[in-house]
Amino acid sequence: MSSCCGSSSGSNVQAHIDKAQRRLLWTVLVLNGVMFFVEFIAGWLAESSGLIADSLDMLADTLVYAVSLYAVGKAIKYKANAAIFNGTLQTLLALLVLADVFQRLAFGSEPNANMMLWVAGLALVVNVACFALLYSSRNGDINIRASWICSRNDMIMNVGVIVSALLVAQLNTAWPDLVIATVIAIIVLRSAIRIIKDAIAVKAGEKTDISGCCG
Repeated sequence: MSSCCGSSSGSNVQAHIDKAQRRLLWTVLVLNGVMFFVEFIAGWLAESSGLIADSLDMLADTLVYAVSLYAVGKAIKYKANAAIFNGTLQTLLALLVLADVFQRLAFGSEPNANMMLWVAGLALVVNVACFALLYSSRNGDINIRASWICSRNDMIMNVGVIVSALLVAQLNTAWPDLVIATVIAIIVLRSAIRIIKDAIAVKAGEKTDISGCCG
């Protein structure tokens, strides 16, 4: 009887933990999802490959959070299948950003430094908020820790876009914007490939978890 009660108590505790994790992941997912649309549209209007690439990073985070949310309370094979889809989509989007950079190199662009600066600053605020929300849970579930690391790395990328905007304004040239866009796209591409490899290894029984961080 006592072991039965203990099992019930343990199940209730785990259910409470899973619910808290879902609420946290939903919060950061929505924040990043909204910021993706804001940054992508602003990047398009501002002719900024850097903002478009940074929006891709926000989308990559949203996908990571979605996979983590999907995996809460589920077997690892479900996370592996979702991660393969996640990594494939990230790969395609990173290649599109690189194509956008080459197109702007070939035909030229005049990025709007002011819009770049303000929108990248807003993205930084969002990532700081996500970082703060995830901070207290960073040593718990591995999915939460991966999400926290993503937010930490994203703040560095946001600062990179802000610096590139300042350089665009100072030097009156588009190359800083194209450089930061290329760097972000390559980082996301490398991460996507790693996620796919990890997921395939998990499905083959060679690993027990997936590297979820996009950076």
